Amino acid sequence: MDLPDFGIPARLAHRMSMAEQHEYLRTRLVRRRTLVTAGAVAGGLLAGGCATPGTKGRAGPSAPASVSGAVHGSVVAPFGRHLAFGADPRTQLRVSWQVPLAVRKPFVRVGLKPDALDRRVDAEIRDLHTPALTGVRPAFEQYYVHAALDGLRPGTTYYYGVGHDGFDPAAAPHRATVATFRTAPASPESFTFTAFGDQGVSQAASANDDVILRQDPAFHLHAGDICYADVNGQGRTTDGYDPGYWDLFLKQNEPVARTVPWMVTTGNHDMEAWYSPDGYGGQLARWALPENGFDPKTSPGVYAFTYGNVGFVALDANDVSYEIPANLGYSDGRQTTWLDGELTRLRADANVDFVVVFFHHCAYSTSTHASDGGVRAAWLSLFAKHQVDLVINGHNHVYERTDAIRDGEVGRTVPIGGSTDPTRDGIVYVTAGGGGKDLYGFPTGVQESYEGHVTRRDSVETFAWTKAREQKAETVAWSRVRYRGFSLLTVEARAGGSPRLTVSALAQNGERIDHFEVRRGA
Repeated sequence: MDLPDFGIPARLAHRMSMAEQHEYLRTRLVRRRTLVTAGAVAGGLLAGGCATPGTKGRAGPSAPASVSGAVHGSVVAPFGRHLAFGADPRTQLRVSWQVPLAVRKPFVRVGLKPDALDRRVDAEIRDLHTPALTGVRPAFEQYYVHAALDGLRPGTTYYYGVGHDGFDPAAAPHRATVATFRTAPASPESFTFTAFGDQGVSQAASANDDVILRQDPAFHLHAGDICYADVNGQGRTTDGYDPGYWDLFLKQNEPVARTVPWMVTTGNHDMEAWYSPDGYGGQLARWALPENGFDPKTSPGVYAFTYGNVGFVALDANDVSYEIPANLGYSDGRQTTWLDGELTRLRADANVDFVVVFFHHCAYSTSTHASDGGVRAAWLSLFAKHQVDLVINGHNHVYERTDAIRDGEVGRTVPIGGSTDPTRDGIVYVTAGGGGKDLYGFPTGVQESYEGHVTRRDSVETFAWTKAREQKAETVAWSRVRYRGFSLLTVEARAGGSPRLTVSALAQNGERIDHFEVRRGA
């Protein structure tokens, strides 16, 4: 069996620290050694690859047993555990992980005590094949495993472990792999969630994970551009792409994502054109998210869930983006129709005080990508109609926050420490793109303005993308807070007699750079 060269491609090496290069090579070396052990039986499952360059990959349930017949399950260790809620976070949780080889009979053990994992739930393997590209990358095989936990008790801490034939998390050698998760409460109560976009694999990304852990959130929102295995983000097969980056990403985030559910959506760098017509086969293989969107089998980043007194809606802005047109209009309007119905449903729910929408491309930002006119044209009227309380975006690798915007203008100035009422003032839009990828800046001459460093500026010269992919200049007054640095959002949602969202932005050193409150009908 021919084995590929596992060196670091130059296009990737310049973006990686020495520690990241070491981990990349170590991961590839482990894969190479496994191939030597299993190659006679595996028939090239991981590196042989019979696909021709440029062909589509595949993603879907499979049970390839030939490799596990050559390598005993005891030497195949799960990694990259990541959690997500089902459609009902009170009773449903999805456990996902990765294995370097196909295994037999994967499962999750779960229980109320670490030494009593008495419930066993079968899991599903999703095999993701990436075809070879001559002179660029070898064929690549990845195995993602998912288990659906339903019928859980609300507001309960569970212990769980993942395994397969030959690897039992309840057995003494592997008990240290047992982790925990907590379901949503049965009735609304106060909680905290965190959010950012544009993370990737880097020391900064890992450091932001540490900040998340210190907030002890109920869950984390990821506003897209998750891993950056696709370097260019144009949604084309000509994009630079290395699927091995996903192995590094899931390992990097496992210390957080194994206990904190990660609710991700889809960015432009997540359109991986080698999988499925719209490039979302990779998403479908790697993530198990709520399946209540307009078409969960083709658009996994579109869904909704309610936690406590807040309804959350995840959208795929690739469908409406004027800037990056690879998937423009792919849903034929079905996503927008679904959004209208979902916002109607949430506003009719007496237990929902607030509605938060998150997606990748910015409706309002002045940084490098600026604002996407497609997002504005498709969705802003619906956000206003249903009085959405907070919109969270990524895409621009900065922190930027608007005043409350109503009908495209400032409906109310919201200074640092201020408050706003969406029923009267309009909606605050937050760009939280400082998750760990290389940072951007602001237009020439525009200063940063954040807590402890406030600068006054009445207007900013920026632009918005048009349908013709042109940059239409605009002068705006809504850019209230600007911070060029790695950062994340932390939001405290309070229920009870005086419900509110207390939104804070934290720099990577934990210092607060912005905060404001959202109250309805105050």
